[in-house]
Amino acid sequence: MDDSLRSRWERLRERVDEACRDAGRDPSDVDVLPVSKTFGPELIREAVGLGLRRFGENKVQEIRDKYESLADCGIDWVMIGHLQTNKAGMVARLATEVQSLDRSRLAAALDRQLRAANRAIDALVQVKTSDEPSKYGLDPAQLLPFLDELADYPTLRVRGLMTLAINTPDLDEVRRCFRRLRELRDAAAARGHDLPRLSMGMSGDFPLAIAEGATEVRIGTALFGARPYPDSYYWPEAGRAP
Repeated sequence: MDDSLRSRWERLRERVDEACRDAGRDPSDVDVLPVSKTFGPELIREAVGLGLRRFGENKVQEIRDKYESLADCGIDWVMIGHLQTNKAGMVARLATEVQSLDRSRLAAALDRQLRAANRAIDALVQVKTSDEPSKYGLDPAQLLPFLDELADYPTLRVRGLMTLAINTPDLDEVRRCFRRLRELRDAAAARGHDLPRLSMGMSGDFPLAIAEGATEVRIGTALFGARPYPDSYYWPEAGRAP
């Protein structure tokens, strides 16, 4: 079997499209966000050659380290990992989107830094849909008040929600996490919040996420292959490979 990046991308897109059709959805409604954490600029540049332009990173330091060497590629860097408030300045300068917005202090820090940089970025609110202590994310009960609060920060264009499913072989429990995010989005929409995007699902569970309404799946190992470091090194929630 051809194991080139192009072939892996084509097979991945076929799997995503098949999951969409199985769910009765149009494949064009679901995007793939390549997760390039731990992979070097050469491989990312090869992916750019396949037409990919958005890449997710778990640590803003990796965005910083790759930014200059790939500056000619026109990449949109997406911050998907837990973000410390003191790193907001780097995100404000380098990223086009943050998918891990989960608390007021972070929103305020990002807004302050974005104003200073005269920029605005897209944002997804990360919601905790499982009971795992290691998971980050906003308590679902706080979502509506938080969305109301975010109206005070125009530099953050809130586009939708993001979640990480529970780490378990119980597929019903995994799917429940995705269903919960969709239900929260629908409840927010009923309150006037326009949140068209649902970022959920990774290499091991994206068909379940698509069945529950994902508009974007975050894929790393299924596209780029095994990482040089254990996933737990870059993803504290450990054990689920994007």
